[in-house]
Amino acid sequence: MSSTADQVVTPGTTTAPLARLEHVRKVFRTRNSGFGRQRQQVAVAVDDVSLSIAPGESLGLVGESGSGKSTVGRLLLRLLDVTSGRVEFEGQDITRLNRRQMRPLRSDMQAVFQDISGSLNSKMTIGQLVAEPLRFHQGVVKRDAAARVTEALEMVGLSRHHVGRYPYELSGGQRQRVSLARALAVEPKLLVLDEPVSALDVSTQSQAVNLLGDLQERLNVAYLFVAHDLFVVHHVSHRIAVMYLGAIVEVGTAEQVYSAPRHPYTQALLSAIPHPDPRVEQQRRRIILQGEVPSPTDIPSGCRFHTRCPYAMEVCATTPPPPLTFADGGTVECHLHTDGPVLDGQSVNTLGGAVAEAAAAAPTGGFGS
Repeated sequence: MSSTADQVVTPGTTTAPLARLEHVRKVFRTRNSGFGRQRQQVAVAVDDVSLSIAPGESLGLVGESGSGKSTVGRLLLRLLDVTSGRVEFEGQDITRLNRRQMRPLRSDMQAVFQDISGSLNSKMTIGQLVAEPLRFHQGVVKRDAAARVTEALEMVGLSRHHVGRYPYELSGGQRQRVSLARALAVEPKLLVLDEPVSALDVSTQSQAVNLLGDLQERLNVAYLFVAHDLFVVHHVSHRIAVMYLGAIVEVGTAEQVYSAPRHPYTQALLSAIPHPDPRVEQQRRRIILQGEVPSPTDIPSGCRFHTRCPYAMEVCATTPPPPLTFADGGTVECHLHTDGPVLDGQSVNTLGGAVAEAAAAAPTGGFGS
């Protein structure tokens, strides 16, 4: 089953992608001991994923923990090698480049990871931390690095007064800004943000999201924003790709995915977002997915989501749904659109209780045909 998120949509323009994954697969081989014997298991972390990011675009990648989101980010940065498929940056195939060959590209491809404290050496000052990538990637000497460090800190709302401080002297929000300054100091074209605000409180998250938007507008840097919270992703992204068990199941503009989801999994993720109005929250229909996420060592046949889908039909258990592309450029992989079809491009929100029951009871051929 192909998972596709390669429509390039930026505000007001269509352009060649800055970075691209083509039919990428990543398999981890693990050893599991049992009854005194070891056996090798194959875990499919990323399964036939294609996506692209245009210059200056923000692509949100969302899904539950263990869906493969972080692995996609690391594959795009070539921090992990693909098992199969192709990785491109600015039209160049970088899939098999070695560490020496990748080094000239590293300043163009930076990352901010979820564990902010773990990524900042507590024995180094803020000035040393921000200057380190300048010296390593661009050969900037200490004398010239000072001005660049101050500029980077001011860009993220800090000042030269923070240069001599240590990470443990700063708040969580300030450490997040340091991580951003460290990544942006080398003026990257692509920034992979892996759960960058999940450890922050709500008010600090809001500040970080606003900061990311301002920086992107100013610097024209592209983001791959990896997160599990669709509410935050909606505010950061131009487009959103929804990932489940190693595959991308839906792609669309941020507004389309957030307001009119086409895949049942996206609908379930959205239903988990609390509404700020208590009266509205009481009346909302919360979708509780039954069962656990299947193991990547034992991916279900057919549609990988059918074991938890409230609208699953018989065909879902046997046949992988083909990707369907719509006039607005969005894609979805779901038999509710392709077998029948029931939805035919409409939002899954239009399925009422009676229709949901009919979908669950439908024979292999679907219903509505």
